[in-house]
Amino acid sequence: MYEAKTDPWDNATKRSDQRKYAVALASLPRARYRRAYEPGCAVGLFTRQLAPRCDELLAVDAVPEAVRQAAAAVREFPHVTVEQAVLPADLPAGTFDLIVIGDLLYYLSGGDLAELLSGLRTRLEPGGEIVAMHYRDRTGATWDGAHVHDALAALPGLERVVTHDDEWFLLDVLRLRP
Repeated sequence: MYEAKTDPWDNATKRSDQRKYAVALASLPRARYRRAYEPGCAVGLFTRQLAPRCDELLAVDAVPEAVRQAAAAVREFPHVTVEQAVLPADLPAGTFDLIVIGDLLYYLSGGDLAELLSGLRTRLEPGGEIVAMHYRDRTGATWDGAHVHDALAALPGLERVVTHDDEWFLLDVLRLRP
């Protein structure tokens, strides 16, 4: 897909994506995060917007061309690292006080979804937050946005602290109880 088009999802030009990013940033409960993780960063458009709110940010994607573009998009932020990773196999070491997942979870098989969610929960620090933002319906996806958000919210110790539900997308901020 990246060979045919540099932004195959049209994230830079779709009004719905720009709105989703703005709602996500406005929904973050804290002004600043110590260590953030963004799996499935694509070409780094949201990564670039999130970077000023983080002391350290790790963004990953499975596609080498997406990683190259994302790294270029955030090159002015030395505290941002962009790496190639295939999930759930390549989950990072350490813990995070913010994990942001956008338009990724509904493409996973049932087993990979369960493994990734468990791995993310393990890497979330007590009091840390997971932000999930997914379109309601995805053609060609295994699940829909509501299903993956419910699966995420069912993880032990997480509580929803922000919910945005509209005709296009769902957004949840879930906090791990200390």
